[in-house]
Amino acid sequence: MLDKLDTLINFHQQALNIRDQRQKILSANIANSDTPNYQARDIDFNAELIKALKKENSVNNVKLNITSNRHIQTTSQITSNQNLLYRIPYQVAADGNTVEMDQERTAFIDNSIHYQSNLTFLGEQFKNVMSVLQQG
Repeated sequence: MLDKLDTLINFHQQALNIRDQRQKILSANIANSDTPNYQARDIDFNAELIKALKKENSVNNVKLNITSNRHIQTTSQITSNQNLLYRIPYQVAADGNTVEMDQERTAFIDNSIHYQSNLTFLGEQFKNVMSVLQQG
């Protein structure tokens, strides 16, 4: 049972991390909607999630230098940036900007809804686990 819970939590953790990164990318697109020659960017959420779940996104364990016995020994994970893609515009603006606000707003809202859904689902799973633990 704990393996299933761990798998579920890992899935939602990875999904939330990628959704957070995507939200930042979409926010940057919206913020630069009037910047000449700005190229709208995005990531392929499904491809990035599959890579994260398979741990193909080159995770490096960085060991910290311990110079005192009182230092906390730990490792830190550094992940490479997702593969940023250029968004293909329906019509490029005269100034070379490829941000299309309707498309960006739709993607932003869709990503927000999915992020909230992941949080809600994860919260319900924790409530179920707590219910089982309290009954036992």
